[in-house]
Amino acid sequence: MPKSWEALGEVLNKEVQDAIKSLNFPFMTPVQAAAIPQLLNKKDVAAEAVTGSGKTLAFLIPVLDILKKKELEEKWHKHQIGAIVISPTRELALQTKLVLDQLLESVTNLKEILFVGGNSVEEDVKNFKDIGGNIVICTPGRLEDLLTRRQDINLPTAVKNLEVLILDEADRLLDLGFQKSLDTILSYLPRQRRTGLFSATQTKEIQDLIRAGLRNPVLVSVSAKAQQSTPDLLQNYYILAKNDGKLAALLSFLQQKQVKKAICFFPTCACVDYWSRVFPHIMSKDVNLPVLAIHGKMKNKRKNILESFKSKEKALLLCTDVMARGIDIPEVDWVLQWDPPASASSFVHRVGRTARQGQTGSSIIILLDNEECYVNFIETNQRVKLNRIDDVSSRDQIDDLRENIRRLQMKDRVLMELATKAFVSHVKAYSKHECSLLLRLKELPLGALAASYGLLQLPKMPELKNRDLSDFPIVNNFDTNNVPYRDKTREAIRLKKLNEYKQTGIWPSKKTKFIKKPTEAWSTAKKCKEARKEKRLKRKQAKEASKVEGKGKGKKRKGISEEDMEELKKDIALFKKFKKKKISNEEYEKAMGLL
Repeated sequence: MPKSWEALGEVLNKEVQDAIKSLNFPFMTPVQAAAIPQLLNKKDVAAEAVTGSGKTLAFLIPVLDILKKKELEEKWHKHQIGAIVISPTRELALQTKLVLDQLLESVTNLKEILFVGGNSVEEDVKNFKDIGGNIVICTPGRLEDLLTRRQDINLPTAVKNLEVLILDEADRLLDLGFQKSLDTILSYLPRQRRTGLFSATQTKEIQDLIRAGLRNPVLVSVSAKAQQSTPDLLQNYYILAKNDGKLAALLSFLQQKQVKKAICFFPTCACVDYWSRVFPHIMSKDVNLPVLAIHGKMKNKRKNILESFKSKEKALLLCTDVMARGIDIPEVDWVLQWDPPASASSFVHRVGRTARQGQTGSSIIILLDNEECYVNFIETNQRVKLNRIDDVSSRDQIDDLRENIRRLQMKDRVLMELATKAFVSHVKAYSKHECSLLLRLKELPLGALAASYGLLQLPKMPELKNRDLSDFPIVNNFDTNNVPYRDKTREAIRLKKLNEYKQTGIWPSKKTKFIKKPTEAWSTAKKCKEARKEKRLKRKQAKEASKVEGKGKGKKRKGISEEDMEELKKDIALFKKFKKKKISNEEYEKAMGLL
């Protein structure tokens, strides 16, 4: 197995060698040393390697070399796609594009194009028509859309000469429900290609995908199974917080460790929205970390937020698992987790946002007393050992934080509503946890958890029924109707509705403006339904008749005539006779009109 790039000197294209030198990476990582030679030798590869191990270069280098060598036979046209790299998220796709752009500075006559959400499909179509692209970096949904779009682009023709298909973070592609999209994409691609699957974990779904999309693949595993599934330079910790003290434990930790750049994972988008508004008001001046937020429901903002976080020397990024895979952010010293992730494998991907490319890093997860069993679970299931750090927060700090948050909510109804939404979404997410046998909702102290969110009152939800909620401090003499919106227009509308509610006992809504349609006799309704059905049938018959007569606005006639069907049956019967050796090759070709 080659240790350095020079070992591949005689194999790689000269321009590709120059591109590697521009990166200043003298040595290969294990996954690069194992996967690159296999792809160059025309093998399909399924690679499993720990996060941050250099998988991106492990497939980009072979892609460039394969396309450059193919160029010796025939030059790539700008609308001829030679390679496709499919990523689960637009952030990961954009990151791959940035690495590829750097490599292409030393490689001529090859162009790349990005197909991801966040911009319109029409814009992607225009870019491909005007600029073209030999290497497509994309998300599966957008690529499927473009492949099945026939009106203004013919992408299926462009991929006929495809040489390489790469599925990056393949397990995440399946976790996000892209199986059908991948099946559709594979149906458009030529079978004579090289395929690479790169992932930090191997699942049953991945094995199914390997069997469906790869031909005799070489399995590459460099995940250090005997020891751990996270990088060697990553230290993992946990804190056991008080039932209502998770927030205090996290803020005390940030202050104690003097964290400079950190990513904090939350279970839902609503939690990220809420805490991103609260953190700047409650964080100690000693911490002094700008707070940024990113989650999957943000569409056009995500790119700018990510770039802003990368450029800052000190910052705290609050996010969901949309940032858990493959994203490479320099100088992240800590990964923080508000809650155990939904799946055990997600833990590995989350903590892998630090200690990348040979750098040191640390992670910590905040657990409650009833969740301590998660420590042994994650060590057994994912080979990740967690060391305990003491919670240095005090009871006074917990109470002060709760009251400060409540005061913030009393001044802003939007914040109060966000707090309730965040808490409810947290509980719903917890109930769907993969480790529900260990992390049981009925053991979660919901009253104390609501207190840590600073709720002014408990929401009405089935999970709170028949539960001991005595650990939730009630706000005395408080009426939520007195909490205003900061927006004066919105507050005026609310007060108007509130006044109407006090008079009528019914809260006004858009639905009340519409007059209910009077009921009609069953026989009358049936006659109307039959009339509509008959009308649709006549329209359909008229449309089909116009197509037969050639008046279908240039559209091709659909269906096969009986005469054509009989001809096809005869050809199939003749072919079966030939396969069973009932007729000779000469008789078959003569009957088919080939002689």
